Amino acid sequence: MGKIKIGILVGSLRKASFCRKIAKTLVSLASDNLEFKFIELRDMEMYDQDLEDEDRVPDSWVKFRKEVEQTDAVIFVTPEYNRGVPAVLKNAIDIGSRPYGFSVWDGKPGAVVSVSPGAMGAFGANHMLRQSFVFLNIHVMQQPEAYIGNVMSLYDENDKITDDDTQVFLKSIIDSFEEWIKIVKPAV
Repeated sequence: MGKIKIGILVGSLRKASFCRKIAKTLVSLASDNLEFKFIELRDMEMYDQDLEDEDRVPDSWVKFRKEVEQTDAVIFVTPEYNRGVPAVLKNAIDIGSRPYGFSVWDGKPGAVVSVSPGAMGAFGANHMLRQSFVFLNIHVMQQPEAYIGNVMSLYDENDKITDDDTQVFLKSIIDSFEEWIKIVKPAV
């Protein structure tokens, strides 16, 4: 049996994104049974049904769909913008869900980690994603819930976690997700 292939979608495009730092920390804490691929969202055109209908599907959509299809599971790491999900992440979810009947998300195990400089840990974005995932048939890990608040105080100047409790918590998230994948997709 090979490694479990996990795609990571980061909903923040910022160079110094705290979401990307958290995602990299999760990768560093994972067991050797997992293999990760950051699936980039920056260069994807906005979803437009006319492009599908007129057989003018952008290469970026084709590439994205293929990358997601090649994963066994997906981790979504998101900030919260105006109490919701960033447009770039919602766009990726919509692109992956089309054309109708060919969603790359169907049946995939998923995890949501939301990140915020505020105390609430992007609670709204986390739950907005979960709501979409019900329709998309993404089997979202329920526990532990992952709301990472006050993220600006968690890293040093070398992007290393300085808070031991947070590191232990992040380790529990990635370990639990590995177990969740085995429950949802035992053949992986």
